[in-house]
Amino acid sequence: MTTTMSSLRGPRSSRLGLRATAEQEQVLRRAAEVAHKSLTDFILDSACQAAEQTLIDQRLFLVSGERCESWLELLDRPPADNPGLADLFSRPEPWTDA
Repeated sequence: MTTTMSSLRGPRSSRLGLRATAEQEQVLRRAAEVAHKSLTDFILDSACQAAEQTLIDQRLFLVSGERCESWLELLDRPPADNPGLADLFSRPEPWTDA
């Protein structure tokens, strides 16, 4: 479910600026030509795809079936005694007048 700038409708009202080396500009222009896009569309599409992937990577991760089973087993175990945590929760909250 990748959203690209070319798939979004509406006028472009925000301006972005960037600096590139001559080599970077050449690569970007060539790639835009190959993709039959303007340089602006190519850069915006590519940047949005990278941004979305970065955000997805923060929310979604894949694990093998074996690791998933191990994780589920850990979650299903009864909680272990934790005297330090029990002590912490037995104290009054620091934000209350006690």
